[in-house]
Amino acid sequence: MASRRELIRAIDLYLSGDWAGAQAIVAAHASDRRACEIHAILHRRRGDTETARRWYAEAGIFEWPASDPEGQLLRLRDELLHQP
Repeated sequence: MASRRELIRAIDLYLSGDWAGAQAIVAAHASDRRACEIHAILHRRRGDTETARRWYAEAGIFEWPASDPEGQLLRLRDELLHQP
């Protein structure tokens, strides 16, 4: 299971332009639901919808999210920061 700190780091790396660094973190935690969701968002942002759908499914998300990828990442980051 990925730590909150690792997932926040992955989001921050992506938002600062380091797709590869963010992807490396989430790929290392493929059994973690939130890591899978972040992984899906990264692929969605790159236009790789097939891979994004697969990672969303791994995260238990079976409908394409309506919000934009950056909005999804910011929401997840906020949830992770405020999680007990």
